[in-house]
Amino acid sequence: MPWDRPAPEREGLPSAWSLFPEELTTLGCPGSPLETFRRLHRPWTWKGGAPDLGPRIRHWLEGVADLHLPAMVERQASADGSTKLALELSDGKRIEAVHMPRRVRNPRVTFCISSQVGCALGCTFCATGSMGIQRNLQAGEILGQVLALMLELGPERGHELTLVFMGMGEPLHNLDHLHRAIRLMCHPMGLGLGKGRITVSTSGLVSGIEKLSRLEPRPLLALSLNATTDEARSRTMPVNRVWNLVRLRQALDEWGLKRGEKFCFEYVLLAGENDTEADAERLANWLGELRRAHNLNLIPMNEHGASAFQQPTEDRVQQFARWLKDHGCFVTVRRSRGQDVQGACGQLIKGK
Repeated sequence: MPWDRPAPEREGLPSAWSLFPEELTTLGCPGSPLETFRRLHRPWTWKGGAPDLGPRIRHWLEGVADLHLPAMVERQASADGSTKLALELSDGKRIEAVHMPRRVRNPRVTFCISSQVGCALGCTFCATGSMGIQRNLQAGEILGQVLALMLELGPERGHELTLVFMGMGEPLHNLDHLHRAIRLMCHPMGLGLGKGRITVSTSGLVSGIEKLSRLEPRPLLALSLNATTDEARSRTMPVNRVWNLVRLRQALDEWGLKRGEKFCFEYVLLAGENDTEADAERLANWLGELRRAHNLNLIPMNEHGASAFQQPTEDRVQQFARWLKDHGCFVTVRRSRGQDVQGACGQLIKGK
């Protein structure tokens, strides 16, 4: 079939949220496929928390597709205004997402969403990595996650939304389903998201970076570095044993940046592990000409029970930032939201 196959627990029916208008046509949609797609994908047109399809279309669709969204089963509000949410999938597996409301400098609501249940890459500072991989999310589950958050906490419309794939999982490990969800979310008759408002973060899966670079719509790319030598990076991020720093830099050179595109680099500071002056110098050298025009986010380690690493002191964080700025880097210290509810970067862990 041309659409995503659902998990076995769904008895073979594709998710309604994974179907493009042309696939609705193929399935025999008795009304306008475009109008049916629009009503499915625009929650601001729904009534009573469900798409306003009309009895004839709803009866037909229930026979060919699954109309269930991931279920909201847990909600934890942070003192900083963000909210961590646990969602249960049709097979009982659970994922986590974070809703981050508007700020003065960012008028849009940001969702940090998941692409897998767990993660196979085993980064030693990340709680999700300690779960191992349970399964990929289907495209309809990824999009359903976004729709469920919109219904629960807003925003009302797609143009008010920014997405970052920085939740559970390595997004490029699930690229086929991920990109199908992106295409659905960018569809002008759906949420209508611009590709520049979707950021996909990777730990350095070079094969996925190369494939994503050739796809359209192409989202923005964020790269999680977190070490400046192959020895250190392979110790904390096993993906580096397959694709080392030289190979990773080559993939960025071959990405082919388009007008208006920028990379985002993420560097999780681990006390005593990757926060020396020599690390700052090596990091600046690795970035090369990218150091001035592309943002480097320093993220102090968000501590959790699955890792022995610790957060550096504030003085150390600021000193590391100064060293990088002295080397000409464009640096931001990112204060992760949701730390008090274990909803910050590297803290998401939920399974069943």
